[in-house]
This record gives sequence, C-alpha cells and structure tokens, in this order.
Amino acid sequence: MSPLTLASTLVGLPALASVVTLALRRTPRTAAAIASLVAVVSLVVALVGLVVAPTSDEASSILGDLYAVGGLDLSLQLGTGPATAAVAAVVALVACAVLVFTQWYLADDDRLAEFAATVSLFTAAMMLVVHARDLVLTLIGWEVMGWCSYLLIGHWSRKESARRAAYKAFLVTRVADIGFVLGIVGLVAGAGSTGLDAVVAFWSGTAADCADSATQVVGACAAPEPWLRSLLVSLVVIGVLGKSAQIPFQDWLPDAMEGPTPASALIHAATMVAAGTVVLAQLFDVLVVADGARWLLGVATAITMVGAAVLALGQSDLKRLLAWSTVSQVAIMLSALATAPADVGPDPGLFHLWSHAIFKSLLFLTIGWLSVVAGSTLASRLRGSGNAHQLARVGWLFGLLALAGAPFVVGGLSKEHVIVTAYEGAVGAGGPGVIVLAALLVTVVLTAAYAMRAHLVVDAPDPLPEASAAARMPSAPVLVALAVLTVLTVVGGLVMITGLFELERASVVWMLLTTLLIVIGGGLAWLARGSGDPRDAFVRTARQRELADRGLGVDTAYRALVARPVLGLARVVAFLDREVVDGYVRGAAASAGIAGWLTARGHRREAASGGVALVAVGLLVAAGTAVLTWR
Repeated sequence: MSPLTLASTLVGLPALASVVTLALRRTPRTAAAIASLVAVVSLVVALVGLVVAPTSDEASSILGDLYAVGGLDLSLQLGTGPATAAVAAVVALVACAVLVFTQWYLADDDRLAEFAATVSLFTAAMMLVVHARDLVLTLIGWEVMGWCSYLLIGHWSRKESARRAAYKAFLVTRVADIGFVLGIVGLVAGAGSTGLDAVVAFWSGTAADCADSATQVVGACAAPEPWLRSLLVSLVVIGVLGKSAQIPFQDWLPDAMEGPTPASALIHAATMVAAGTVVLAQLFDVLVVADGARWLLGVATAITMVGAAVLALGQSDLKRLLAWSTVSQVAIMLSALATAPADVGPDPGLFHLWSHAIFKSLLFLTIGWLSVVAGSTLASRLRGSGNAHQLARVGWLFGLLALAGAPFVVGGLSKEHVIVTAYEGAVGAGGPGVIVLAALLVTVVLTAAYAMRAHLVVDAPDPLPEASAAARMPSAPVLVALAVLTVLTVVGGLVMITGLFELERASVVWMLLTTLLIVIGGGLAWLARGSGDPRDAFVRTARQRELADRGLGVDTAYRALVARPVLGLARVVAFLDREVVDGYVRGAAASAGIAGWLTARGHRREAASGGVALVAVGLLVAAGTAVLTWR
C-alpha cells in the first residue's frame, strides 16, 4: 500500500462516514452504528499501515505535479512514516473506542447521529494533520478540529453551561490561532512553497544544499535570518499553546468537561490538544534552531505541567481532575520537543502522545461508565463506584498507574524517555532543559499524589446497590473496547521494540529516581487522607475547594483583563461610529433636505430672483457640511 493511498484512506474514510451519518440522522442508532463500523474499518487500515510502515517518511502529492499559485509552489502532499503510522493507529483506536462507547452512553440522545458525525469529522481532521506534508493541508485540518471541538463541547446545547464552555473554547483557541496562521503564512512565504519538506529545508538553514535535493526551493537557497525564524516559529508555538490548553490559554479545557464524556475522551486523548505536538514534531528541524521559540515553549510547558498538577490535586469533580491532568500531560509531551537535542529528534514526545492517548481514553471512558452508575462525576458521588464491575476497577487502576508514570506500563515508559530527553537537553549547551527537568521531577510527585487520591475515591469500600450497578452495565462491545484499552495500557510500551519510534535507551538511574518520587507522591496522598474521606486528602475547606474548582480564578481574570476591556472598547467604537461618523452623514442628509425644501418653496411661491437666492443658500450649507465632513 503506497503512502498516498494509506493516508488518503485514513483521512477519507471518517470524512465519508461523517457525511453518511449526518444524512441518516432521522435514524440515529443506524447512523451511529455505521459510523462505528467505518471506525473499525479505519482501525484495520491503520493497523495494516503499522505493518507496512516505510522505514522513512514518504510523501506523494494528491494532485500529482506541483502547481504554482501566487508565486508559491502548492504541493498538497500526504505521506506517512514510522512514527506517523504509530500515531495514526492510536488515533484510529481511540476514535473507534469512543464511537462504540457513544452508542451505549448516548443511546437515548435525540442528537446521537449529529454527535457521531462530528466525531467522525474530527477524526478525519486529526488524520489530515498527522499525514499532511503540506502546510495548507495542516492548516485545514487544524481549523476543522477547532470547529468540531466547539460542536462536541456544546453538544448538550440546551444547557447554558455547555453553550458557554463551547464559546469559551472556540474564542480562546481562535485568539491563539491568529499566531498560528501568521506563523504558517510567514514560513510558507519565506520558503516559496507550502510543502513541508521545502519549508523545513529553507528555515532550518540547510536550504543552501537544496539544489542537490528533490525538495529544491525555487529562488531561496540562502539561510534565513535567525530572528525572523524565531519570530515565525514562536507564532506557531503560540497557536499550539492555545490548542493544547497551555498557559496562558489553559482554562478552556477543564470547562470543556461540560460536553459528553465520549467527546472529552476524544479531545483529550488523541485529537485537538495532541495536534500541536504533531505539528511541532513535523517542524522539529526548524524548532531546534529557533532558540526564542524553544525558550517560549519550554518555559510555558514547565509552568503549565506543575500548575495543572497542583490544580488536579484539589478538584472535587474527578472528570475535571482528568482534564487538568491532560493539561499537565500535554505539557510533558511538548516539553520533550522544547528540550530534545537535534540528534535525539521529536520521537520521545510522540511516544508520550501514543501512550497518553491509550491510558487517557481508558480513564475517560471508565469515568463515563462510573458516572452512569453513580449519577455524577463528583468525587462525593463516585465514592466506591469501582465496585460496579471488576473491569471498571482494574481499568481505572492501570489507567492511573500509567498516568502516574509507574515503571513498565505504557505511561511510565514514555515518561522515562521524556525525562531522559530533558536531561540531555539540560546538560547540553543552551535551551530550557534545566527548567523543564526540574518541573518534570516536581510533576512526577504531584501526578502520583492526585492519581492516588482518584484511586482511593473510586476504590473505597463503600458498596453500591447491586441492582443499580447491574441495570447500568455497558454493552458487550463497550466492555471489549475497555478491555483492549486496559491491555494496551499494560503492554503498549512494547511498541518501542518495533522501531516505529526512534528512542534512546532508557536510564536505570532515572527510572529508580522517578519510582522513588512516585512512591513519595502516592504516600503523601495516603497520609493526607488519614482516616477520613479521600476526597478531602488535599482540600480541607470549602474555600480551598472553590478556588481549585475555579482554576484559581483564571476565568475571572480573563473577564477582567480581556473580555471587559475589549467590550468597553467595542462600545466606544460603536458610539463614535453612531454619534460622530454617522452624525456627519445625517447632517449632510438633513442639509440636502432643507435645501431641497427651500428651493421647492421658492420655486412655487417666490420670484425667480428669490428662488435663486434660496438655492444659493442651500448650496452654501451643503458645501459647508461637506468641508466639515472632509476635515
């Protein structure tokens, strides 16, 4: 199977499914079943792609030869490679599990078909970003994902809180996307081509050799200005920070929990927030020589991973705890790109994306099941909900172990490689490696602490009514999907031996150190629990709980520092437009009306000389108004 055929199939199948599903919205269950079936087919194709993955990145244009548009070479290439095939496979896996879960979770929803269609389109957009070898295609996939996230978060649009969360996510990410679009446009304009290979060749400073390569950049074979490169890549990084919910854009993602749990699993695990990691990995050769952009990314991720982990400790809602953990974990995968030396490459970050997609989708789908059993995602209601079914308890346990980075499970293996990468960046010359490494070690302790707290809540000995648990048992396909995710959470790290990701050998010393930090974090959570309720392990008072749930008031700061000033400025502009600019227009119209009335009156009732005088007066008034307007 050629790279173009594989990539086109993985993008086209879910896109086609979204159209068919939406067309069948009058029979929602049938529509959702078709979307799930296509997702299964896409997963099979993606697994075939893993088997036949090329040993290096290969790309082909969907149009054949290059086209020149406005002085730019438009390549429109799709391609695949070892790491790309792995990421595509995990995206297909998560999308399949989410759609299967959706059929049970939203079985009575009157907009089930619309939800399934949006999930399919979202998957197609992410697949386009993963396989794009052209920045125009990357931008298309990026924008479609933003639109789909708005639809999924606001799916329950009859709720005011869901509408507000959707608006907030859309506006915050769109503001950051201004930087992303400007950065992409600048990179394309400088290289004279939209092709990813041509852009990387030019902006990485290797374009001087382009005459001897297949990715020749027409009229651009000189190294670019370093400051301009850093500026443009920094703009792209700003867009990535917005989509990935990194500081200062972090607050929209926990609010996105207002959407249905399957939407949360998709957005948090394998799409949207992870897309920025894919884009920066594709541009890694440019990022690694853009010092300003690396510092921006490194500092932002270091602050985010620690801050989000602290907030996760105090959440009274376990679904929001998982949301803040996603913010922290995405910061970890992005930090690998900020610190990786050029010879290490972006694969440690992509490996953590792979593992995070598996264990985070497991955690979100499990909490969705438990919320159906308990009737809420609040920790107070979920206490003891793990007794609903042994699979729920086991899946929750191993998902949290992977989240905490325990040795040998998928999350532990990928996090070890990120830490080793940060260490190599720290001992190298320049870069934010030292800051990121310190933040990673602190985050390991905090993550273990909130993971232990979440486990203590769900695994509490409080029994659930057997009839209640039995009445809410998922369907067999859902249980199979959860079982597969649980198994992959345990053994998914074996992907390392396939060679799909180019990874350095893990360090035993760092593994022992991080294991010790995990034990410390888990022990702190256990001791903080004492003999009381594990929900109150770190948050003792109502005031502390409110501060944690509100994200330390960042939303209030958004309103005070951004929303209100912008709305105030808009009111001033509207006043000036209405009362000043429009005043001249209304004055001119009134003057013309008066002049016409006087002229008509003079023509009917006065002598000719008097009429002429009145016309002259009217013309003078009109001329005066025009002069004032011109000034």
